Order: sequence, then structure tokens, then C-alpha cells
Amino acid sequence: VSFIIASDKILHLLKAVLLLTCSAFLFSVMGVCIRYASATVDNATVVFFRNFVGLFIFLPFIFNKGIDFFKTEKLWMHTWRAVVGLTAMYGFFYAIAHLKLSNAMVFTYSSPIFIPLIAWLFLKEKITLSMLAAALIGFIGVLCVAKPDSGLFNLMSAIGLGASFLAAMAFVTVRALTKTESPGKIVFYFCFIGTLISVIPMFWLWRPYTLKELSFLVAAGLLANFSQLFMSNAYKLAPAGQIGPVNYVAIFFAGMWGFLFWHEVPDLYSLIGLGLIFCAILLCSSILQKRLNSSKV
Repeated sequence: VSFIIASDKILHLLKAVLLLTCSAFLFSVMGVCIRYASATVDNATVVFFRNFVGLFIFLPFIFNKGIDFFKTEKLWMHTWRAVVGLTAMYGFFYAIAHLKLSNAMVFTYSSPIFIPLIAWLFLKEKITLSMLAAALIGFIGVLCVAKPDSGLFNLMSAIGLGASFLAAMAFVTVRALTKTESPGKIVFYFCFIGTLISVIPMFWLWRPYTLKELSFLVAAGLLANFSQLFMSNAYKLAPAGQIGPVNYVAIFFAGMWGFLFWHEVPDLYSLIGLGLIFCAILLCSSILQKRLNSSKV
């Protein structure tokens, strides 16, 4: 019996790793679409389409469950998550448009280094010296990647770091929401509220878009939301502490696309920063996994 249970756990772990790898791949392709779209389309419009297109994915869920799909007692938390996450999205998409694609992805995926601090501030979760050390290592790594030619502390660095911090706040809110809400409902409310908010700045910049522009915008929205759904299902099969680092393969994919399409090559500081961030994430995952195991004893 124990052998069968162990085999099931390994199978679930492998499925989770495969789903998370697919999620990272789709997210990296989304970055390519955003980069191409941002060449002629403003940032506000790109953000709007990313949220608006995502709503159509949930039509089958709505038809199946009816009004029950919308029922929630945490509307204010969904709203907070949407506002914070949407603000981070504006920063990330701006970074994708103006930085090397792999460097922009580093900003996207470096937010976990801020999560222990935010969880301590807002959820009163215990923070250890090991977590602080991991966060410091990761932060130094992010600064290495954020180093543009014009200097370390400039507008792009501030936008990237600010977006990472806000995304971490959104993740902490999502963690609180998962106690009562399904992953599908969480993603839906993010897209719905995000669409209502992002339509305002987009409205003032609206213009007719070419078929090529629309294809990139729609593709980015579909890829982003399918990526989230793959990720949600992966975390259903295995703990985040075990499979979380798999997410960072998206940075490798992004580097591959950046080299193939724009001949981008990371510099030494970016490689050092990526290594530091990866070490920090592994350390954070190990700490969280030990905490989870000790809580079960």
C-alpha cells in the first residue's frame, strides 16, 4: 500500500512539473507577443486586452455553474488583489517593452523574494533570519539584473522593483483567498475587475488597430490566462515548495526567444543576478517546505 501511495505522489509530482513547465512556456510566449505588440501599441491598451480577452475563457464555467460561479464573500479582497496586481502588470509590461526579454522575466518572477516580508507585515506570519537572508540574496540578484547602462538606480530599475513588490502583495492576497475561493474564481475576478479598471486609461488612447496588432494583443491575453490555469492546476497536484522553482524555466525560455528574435545576449551581471535569484528562491522554497512538514507533525 505504501508503495502505491508513493507511486501516486511521484506521478502527481511529475504531472505538476509538466503543467508548470507548460505554464512557464506559455508565459514566455506571451512576453514575445507583448514585445511585438508594444512596438506600436501603448502600454494601457496592452494591459486592457490582456484582462479583457481572459474573460472569454471563463464563459464555459459560467454556462455550467450559472450564478453560483459569481458568488463570493471576499469581493473586497478580490478588488484589492486586482488593483495591486494590475498596477504590477503595467510595470511588467513596460519592462517587457523596454528591456531584454529575459531581464523583464526576471522582474516578473522575482516577486517571491518579497513575499516573506509582506506576509510578516500584513498576515503577521513569522519571519526567520534564514528568510531574511534569502530575501537579501534575491534582492541583490534583482539589482544585478536591473543594472542598465545608465546606472543602477534609475526609472527602469524603480519600475521593475516596484512591480515585483506589488506582485508579491498580490500573491499574498491570493494565498489568503485560496482558503475559501477556487483558482478559477480568483483568476476570473482578477480579469473582470482588471478589465473595468484598465478600460479607463485605454479609452483615452483608443484608436483603430491593425489585424496584426489585434492578433498579438488577443494572443497575449489568451496565453497569459491559460498559463495561470496551468499553474493553478499544478499547485493542486503538488505543494508550492516542491515545484515552485520550476516556474523559473520561463526565464530560460524568454532568453531563448530574445536571442532568436532580437539577438539579445545577457551580460555577466544579469547572469550573476539570475544565479543569485535562483539560489534565493530555492532557499525560500526549502524553508517553507520544512515549515509545512513541521506543522504536520
